[in-house]
Amino acid sequence: MRRFHPLITGTLLLTAVGFFCRILGFFYRIFLSRTIGAEGLGLYQMIFPLHGIAFALCAGPIQTSLSRLTAASPEKGRAFLRVSLALSLSIALPLTSLIYTFADFLAARVLLAPECAPLLPALALSIPFCAIHACCCGYYYGLKKTAVPAFSQVVEQCIRIFSVLLIVHVCHTNRIPITVLLAVWGLLIGEAASAVFCLLVYGCSKSVAILPNANTPITPLLLPLLTMALPLMANRLTLSFLQSLEAIFVPNQLLLSGLSRVESVSIYGVLTGMALPFILFPSAITNSLAVVLLPAVSEAQAQNQPDKIEHTISMALRYSLYMGILCVGLFTRFGPALGETFYHNADAGRFIQILSWLCPFLYLSTTMGSILNGLGKTGTVFVHHTVSMLLTLSLVLFAIPRWGIFAYLAALLISELVLAFLHIHALACEVPIRLPLGQGIVKPVFCLLTALGILQGLERSNHLLHTLFTFETLPHLFPSVLFQAGGLCLLYAGGLLLLHKASYSTSGDPVRELKMLVRELHKNGIELIPMPFSF
Repeated sequence: MRRFHPLITGTLLLTAVGFFCRILGFFYRIFLSRTIGAEGLGLYQMIFPLHGIAFALCAGPIQTSLSRLTAASPEKGRAFLRVSLALSLSIALPLTSLIYTFADFLAARVLLAPECAPLLPALALSIPFCAIHACCCGYYYGLKKTAVPAFSQVVEQCIRIFSVLLIVHVCHTNRIPITVLLAVWGLLIGEAASAVFCLLVYGCSKSVAILPNANTPITPLLLPLLTMALPLMANRLTLSFLQSLEAIFVPNQLLLSGLSRVESVSIYGVLTGMALPFILFPSAITNSLAVVLLPAVSEAQAQNQPDKIEHTISMALRYSLYMGILCVGLFTRFGPALGETFYHNADAGRFIQILSWLCPFLYLSTTMGSILNGLGKTGTVFVHHTVSMLLTLSLVLFAIPRWGIFAYLAALLISELVLAFLHIHALACEVPIRLPLGQGIVKPVFCLLTALGILQGLERSNHLLHTLFTFETLPHLFPSVLFQAGGLCLLYAGGLLLLHKASYSTSGDPVRELKMLVRELHKNGIELIPMPFSF
């Protein structure tokens, strides 16, 4: 009996874990939206600027630096981890104290939302756990042992959901009102659980001290860590600061458009806590593709293989457009039904429908950014993201008071469009690339329109099919919109495969190309890393 390579089974396992975490997080969002409401979601989203800045200072850059240093010198990995933990916690603990102590001031003067003050102490307590979790994940990423980070995300999601359900049960039993603080406590408990899990795994592997002892030489380990982490920290802090300004200004600019405070916070919660998760959910696939592309492009550049780079870019463009065009059709056709079915909110469905046009550019920018990073153009990627965020922020400040929330939707679409084209232009300046207009746009659009036409025809002509797809005849957990969306995906994929089969001699066999991606992944010793899906 044929046995599969352990790397293949490991990759499939981790990919499944990543999707499992996203599905858990997705339904967790739905539960929260029904428990704390749109206004609660809005308040919850408004506190994340402080969390993002804190993470950029004490966790994210150190995690990346630790991963690279561990990959370069695995024998020093444990020593680097101990120093990284000490450095990260030395930054995280003062930040925790600062946010905890000055919660009222930060809520009123920084977030411009005094009602967020009760949420900040619990958020502050989560920061040290985030730092520990990030350092441990960076260590295991550097060793290419991504099972620990992957399953730490499962632990985080499961414990978070269980704790929130338990709190809700206790509150209902004792007739205690449920507030948005429920979501923050879920975040804190989930981060604490993932940090403890990582430390337990690390301690059980080889029993050593977590923090450096007095005999450990700190300077030879700290200097390369700081040298690599400080530029990354500057970049991430800049981007986090711009994202924070956007999150702070959107609800407050909505007040200038004529909405009340409750209305502005609620509509912001609907957009960021209900609509955007649907748009971002398929990015699990493009994120995985990005993980594959980075080492493949780096190797091709090192071996001076421009043809291979060109082929990789063309393939990435094509598959990103396939996914993006499909999502445009899905969310345009089923957006209102999704919003009503899962959130009982018409605005959520309307926002999903409008933001569907974001998908092709969002997925393109993700994959193209990864290719640019693989070519060593990290500075270019940073500049592009900065330009995109400044554009969004400008539209938020000047357009929302006149046109309301739809100005913000337009800002998201325009900025992501600009980001995608900036990435493509930068790639075109590095290597000659062919834009797959026929394969990447014409054929998938034709397949999508055909699939939509077939689905519409079946709904109108077949009463039995219509009966099967009603809410009354289907289990509550499987609403009809999911069956219809699944049918659209199958028709779309089938059409693409047929067209590729007819012309694969010139365009490339998709099955062969996917196998090539897996080979590139394994050759470089990289496993698919599930992207964090924190909420």
